[in-house]
Amino acid sequence: MNWIFHLCAGLAILLAAPVNVETAEGRATDRSAPDCCKRDADIARWLKNADRLYGQFKAREAVKELQRILQVDAGNFEALIKMARAHIDIGDMIPESDATWKEGKLKEYRVAEDYARRAIKIDPQSTWSHFWLAAALGNAAMVSPVARQLELAGEIRTHIEKAIEQDAQNGLAYHAFGVWHRKVAEIGGTSRVLAPMLYGKSVPTGSLEESVKSLKRAVELNPTFIVSRLELARSHVARAEWEPARALLRSIPDLPIQFSDDSKHKRQAAQLLAEIQDR
Repeated sequence: MNWIFHLCAGLAILLAAPVNVETAEGRATDRSAPDCCKRDADIARWLKNADRLYGQFKAREAVKELQRILQVDAGNFEALIKMARAHIDIGDMIPESDATWKEGKLKEYRVAEDYARRAIKIDPQSTWSHFWLAAALGNAAMVSPVARQLELAGEIRTHIEKAIEQDAQNGLAYHAFGVWHRKVAEIGGTSRVLAPMLYGKSVPTGSLEESVKSLKRAVELNPTFIVSRLELARSHVARAEWEPARALLRSIPDLPIQFSDDSKHKRQAAQLLAEIQDR
């Protein structure tokens, strides 16, 4: 019953999250003006470097730049959420061929969780702090025992919903919500009956209809994101809606490669299209 899903779906998104200027200024009141200006210039440079490195899929190098920021401004909101994002990517990149791959991934996802929770304390109204916490928890659940997966499921959903509540234009949050609903809806009746007895937790309720609705919104908001089209096609397949699934899958080859897993997602789309071509 290993059903928790990968919320980030391999997306290397360069977020334009705002710096918490009020917090930074408040912490700088006891500094001289030249020192303050120099620090702000340094932070801007380190953020730019981190974004450039992350966009090149160099998450570990991006972390080093972000650490510099947090050494001089421990409450820098933008650095905190981008640290969460980077550590999720580092965990994702650990190959399963490694002898301790599960432990390594779980360690990175827990670090990401810590940074996301720190960001929420600074700005609980931010869509991205909630989204990256949901992503960290979802990825940690993937490499955790079933009892832990069930324990995390409700919190994952809560933070996805909060991310959407704070920003109805957050396509990644709608993407995650759509995948969450499909994965949960696909859990069989026997597993649902046994879960409370075996793990002390009931399985949450998901909806394929809600999955399609949320993923359609994700595609509307990010029409060139390959993975959102692929996941929407998978939800249509789960509902035996073959034609819309085929239409989505046929549109994927013409989309540009933007993110680290796009080539893999294109291959998966082609494979799924072949499987349902005559349905």
